Amino acid sequence: MGIEKPLEPPKNGLLVPDLVPVAYEVFDAWKLLIEGLAQLLHVIPAHGCSECSEVHVAQTGHHIRDCSGTNGRQRRSSHAWVKGSVNDILVPIESYHLFDPFGRRIKHDTRFEYDRIPAVVELCIQAGVDIPEYPSRRRTNPIRMLGRRVIDRGGNLEEPKPWRFADPSSLNDFDTYRASERFPRPSLSDLPKIAQETMSAYETVKKGVKKLMRKYTVKACGYCTEVHVGPWGHNAKLCGAFKHQWRDGKHGWQDATVDEVFPPNYVWHVRDPRGPPLASALRRYYGKAPAVVEVCMQAGAQIPEEYKPMMRLDIIIPDTEEARMIA
Repeated sequence: MGIEKPLEPPKNGLLVPDLVPVAYEVFDAWKLLIEGLAQLLHVIPAHGCSECSEVHVAQTGHHIRDCSGTNGRQRRSSHAWVKGSVNDILVPIESYHLFDPFGRRIKHDTRFEYDRIPAVVELCIQAGVDIPEYPSRRRTNPIRMLGRRVIDRGGNLEEPKPWRFADPSSLNDFDTYRASERFPRPSLSDLPKIAQETMSAYETVKKGVKKLMRKYTVKACGYCTEVHVGPWGHNAKLCGAFKHQWRDGKHGWQDATVDEVFPPNYVWHVRDPRGPPLASALRRYYGKAPAVVEVCMQAGAQIPEEYKPMMRLDIIIPDTEEARMIA
């Protein structure tokens, strides 16, 4: 109708003052979560399937035949277990870092001009966290929009790139890349304390991301796992999901959920990590839990009440012969 509608922060490009402390809390908890997992995985063994995305936390991989990877028929759907890493526990969901989320959109030809960082970190940066290596534009005057069209964004500023001259080790604090090599093996006496701190950091990140996403826009592709933090999705033609040729490789952007930005990555709960592997015939008696919770629980942390029902701790697991007599 040609009528300009006033926008509230952060829709108008300004920060929400009440969420700046939340963003710093999430950012600090994210770094503590990576450090804690890297230390725990030196003691708690984790396994990942080399053919699919299955992860298992125990001394040996389970025997449940549900592998959906390549050559699954030749292996009779058995998993091909290899040693797991932090990236198997924390699913690496990355996003493009934008100096100005309301500026020029990322095009397919310009996608290499932008760095990829964890989506949780990018959300914290746009919510007020200042990282010298990844600067962000802080507006003092709100942008003006007419419908969906921006009529005044305060001009386009040249994006500074100081991270090219920075120490690369300063960027590893909030990245999972080779995290196990950066943190030493902890002593067995400190293991329960580290596990409890890691569990608390996981809950802080989960609740903080949920609180930030109520105000700050995050987009997710409805076809693949791509995530973009900002008011609009990027235009890079990188979607390779089903029938991507019909869309010319473009993503189908929609509002993201918390599980798409910070996936829980559910794994089978193991009551006795040193006991016999989980059997395929008894899979309906097993429970599940987020991979971070399973690692921390096996290291000595207290299980939060919200995860106990899904872990099915009140069910007695029968023997294989007993299961055949159960209706």
